Amino acid sequence: MSQSNRIKTGGRIDRNKPVSFTFDGKTFQGFEGDTLASALLANNVHLMGRSFKYHRPRGVLSAGSEEPNAIVTIGSGKRSDPNTRATVVEMFDGLEASSQNCWPSLNFDIGGINNKLSRFFPAGFYYKTFMWPKSMWMKYEEIIRASAGMGVAPEEGDPDTYAVKHEYCDVLIAGGGPAGLSAALTAGRTGARVILIDEQNEFGGSLLSDHGAEIDGKPAMDWVDSAIAELKEMEEVTILNRTAVIGYFDHNFITAMEKITDHLGPQDNNDTPRQRFWKIRAKQVVLASGSFERPMLFGDNDRPGVMLASAVRTYINRYGVLPGKDMVVFTNNDSAYKTALDAFANGGRVEIVDTRVDPKGPLVEQARSLDITIHTNAAIVGTKGYRRLKGVEVMELNEAGDGVKGTKFHIGCDVVAMSSGWNPAVNLFSQARGKLRYDEELTSFVPDHCQWDNYSVGSCNGTFTLEGALSEGLEAGLKAAQAAGFGEGQSVPATPSAPEVEHGDMRTLWYIPMDRPLARGKKHFHEFQNDSTVADIHLAAREGYISVEHLKRYTTTGMGTDQGKTSNVNALAIMAQIRGVSIPQVGTTTFRPPFVPVTFGAIAGHDVEDLFLQARKTPMHSAHDRNGAIYEDVGDWKRPYYFPKAGEDMHAAVQRECKAVRDSVGIMDGSTLGKLDIQGKDASRLLNLLYTNAWSKLAPGKCRYGLMLNEHGMVFDDGVTTCLAENHYHMTTTTGGAGRVANWIEEWLQTEYPEWDCYATSVTEQWAVSILNGPKSRKVLEKLVDIDLSAEAFPFMSMKECHIAGVPARIYRISFTGELSYEINVPARYGLHVWDALLEAGEEFDICQYGTETMHVLRAEKGFIIAGQDTDGSVTPMDLDMDWIVSKKKGDFLGRRSFTRTDTARTDRKQLVGVLTEDPNVVLMEGAHLVRELKDKPPMDMLGHVTSSYMSPNCGRSIAMALIRDGKNLKGQSFMVPTMGGKAHKVTITDPIFFDKENKRIDGEPS
Repeated sequence: MSQSNRIKTGGRIDRNKPVSFTFDGKTFQGFEGDTLASALLANNVHLMGRSFKYHRPRGVLSAGSEEPNAIVTIGSGKRSDPNTRATVVEMFDGLEASSQNCWPSLNFDIGGINNKLSRFFPAGFYYKTFMWPKSMWMKYEEIIRASAGMGVAPEEGDPDTYAVKHEYCDVLIAGGGPAGLSAALTAGRTGARVILIDEQNEFGGSLLSDHGAEIDGKPAMDWVDSAIAELKEMEEVTILNRTAVIGYFDHNFITAMEKITDHLGPQDNNDTPRQRFWKIRAKQVVLASGSFERPMLFGDNDRPGVMLASAVRTYINRYGVLPGKDMVVFTNNDSAYKTALDAFANGGRVEIVDTRVDPKGPLVEQARSLDITIHTNAAIVGTKGYRRLKGVEVMELNEAGDGVKGTKFHIGCDVVAMSSGWNPAVNLFSQARGKLRYDEELTSFVPDHCQWDNYSVGSCNGTFTLEGALSEGLEAGLKAAQAAGFGEGQSVPATPSAPEVEHGDMRTLWYIPMDRPLARGKKHFHEFQNDSTVADIHLAAREGYISVEHLKRYTTTGMGTDQGKTSNVNALAIMAQIRGVSIPQVGTTTFRPPFVPVTFGAIAGHDVEDLFLQARKTPMHSAHDRNGAIYEDVGDWKRPYYFPKAGEDMHAAVQRECKAVRDSVGIMDGSTLGKLDIQGKDASRLLNLLYTNAWSKLAPGKCRYGLMLNEHGMVFDDGVTTCLAENHYHMTTTTGGAGRVANWIEEWLQTEYPEWDCYATSVTEQWAVSILNGPKSRKVLEKLVDIDLSAEAFPFMSMKECHIAGVPARIYRISFTGELSYEINVPARYGLHVWDALLEAGEEFDICQYGTETMHVLRAEKGFIIAGQDTDGSVTPMDLDMDWIVSKKKGDFLGRRSFTRTDTARTDRKQLVGVLTEDPNVVLMEGAHLVRELKDKPPMDMLGHVTSSYMSPNCGRSIAMALIRDGKNLKGQSFMVPTMGGKAHKVTITDPIFFDKENKRIDGEPS
């Protein structure tokens, strides 16, 4: 098909580089420099998608990132990229695009029946429809899930690579239009480190679409080219095009997504990433993000061919495309007249429908001088056509603008270029928690103040003149650089001259009345992607959803991929009219990142496949491989689960390992335990805050077990902390809880007690840990160390520094098994050497390597808890019968005050107890429930559940621990445990210590 809508000359496309592409299987031609939208429009293709709810035909509305309609899938198979805006897809030869949210085809979509039945699908219908009967709930869910979503995500792995880059700058400038470029120039000239970011393929912003704009008497794009050339010569300036700022977070932390090869098409060579995700910390931020044109809200204003006036102008001047031969410009302001004049100059037949009674100004007069028909005090009240606009119906407005009068007349056309004014793009400013102010003259929200160091300039600040934008940019760039410590004494340079055509007043009509009641027949769409109408807003008000956040969710306004860039202000204004209040009183919805859609691949960067969940290995991992270890994943770590011998299954191996540790000696790799080095004058103060017991008097060389609670008084981690020296401690945590505890500590030190002299550093990977357990462990260790290991010289819960196998070490006499035990910490580089030396020294005692499952059995025999297994976020120390570890004398600690809560103080809470089955060979399932009375079927009175359950070779039977309601008072009583197989087992509540109740083995003495 020929490019019938392509203008013969002009535009910023490269006509010497034609490209071929397909859309829904049909082949078309375009040029390098086109977007998919401009190339389709050049080929007279307006139908590009279907709306989400009613499946109505939709075409291009805009020319940028605010596009809600022309949402397509790019590529196929493993390179399928759904929900992509055709307006920002750069053309390359061989591009493959397809429509989505339609079946069986774009031209004939069976989902279009929803449009016929739209009276049954008003706003909020899903809240009312899917309530009854209850028996249909699961079926409803299937239907809703099948209908949800738009594009189809690829099922194959992404073949492309992505990158993440962390960067710092003094001044970050978001937006490369005239305001942003001006800011970059003055900031860059001070020597400050500047990053200039713009989403488009080339800089210039609105100037790219305005061929008549001049700066200092020359075409505006000449000034842009000069500015870019100067910026490229500045060593400290980084220029990023094809990059969208997508998030603005606390303390000027900015995220951006750069498209590196998208415009080149699929790359077989993955040496260059497809996209790069930037994480930037800036001292100062200048926002020059532009503005969005508002659509007119009139009957059936969503036909393919109904477009924003600024978009039509962009397609004409930037892409050399006249979207239609017969155009109606529908406006309430002068800016759309530029579109009418440009369309007329390029051969279009143009008529203007202006809501104003007597529009005046140079642009209006120029249109009249060209004999362009202008219908004043008039409005479009309906459209003709289905898959493509064929004409509009026009009527005269009454004096107030809230009704129409006279005779309806028809204008044949294939494009409507509409404009209802402009909204500053305040999205990024709002993400930064900036406060907005409503400007009555502009009828839009503008930035007011923000707690972070930033400046808004140009049209995103409500300044819509070119010279004004240049002036604001120059001043903000210099101020930002000076605030960052550069350019002291420099003054703002003179603003380049930029003549501006005077504009007349605007007549604001938030929606256009019709000759029939609202919602009768024609629909006024304000949220195009989700098919939300003006009538939906009225319905929401009638049903009490007048809060702005309720309005958003009830009508789905601003919940599409465009985040309401063209719809939100109109919706707020209409709700204000209904309620009879001002627009600021209605309030604004919350703009959230990302500002534009971003791929998961870009966010993930290199952290995919094997790097997504990194297999962390201890320094002794090769020895475990050599000795046949079977691994389990604990956090990110690969930990030996058990060490089977020939012919052994897991049960046999674990039983053998458990016996070996108790009878002689075993060795375990404990390197994965979380370790934190804590130093500073307030170190003990921190420990007193974190733990339930007292720490001020812990002497150097001594260890203490600690229980850590959250602010609700519930156990969330435990471990042993050792005083290494005055104001210096070594804390251990559970393997899985290491990161959580480190973050917990940092939160308190940074946000609540920043004045404390205390520093916590993760040293988990600095130390390799070999744990010796068993009555013969002292004899093994004596062969390798240069210190006295007797119980008198090296008592339980103490630490000594020494040398082992010739390398420096810290040895802790602590035990998680109840046996004589030594935790041997050496620098990680010596871990394998020491492990092998211990195995060699233990050969005469038949030393046994054991894994995490054996560790679990051994600790359960002694009734020791595992945080996260025997606790679940609802367990206090008292529930664990660990009152002894809660200090009654020291001051406050985290969670203490929660003990006084009525629920926490109940005496019948679930408490940790032991459980013995009547049949000693039955091992209960963890998670099984104990019931007071066994019944044929649920419900039964559930007392609690099993948290840990094992077969213990040292007890000669199964053992279990459970959280049982009022468990302490139920010891000795019997209950039943029903199983999923229909059986039930009788059990007795006991003390949770099953082995060595007198704790005689801790010094290596036999029971």
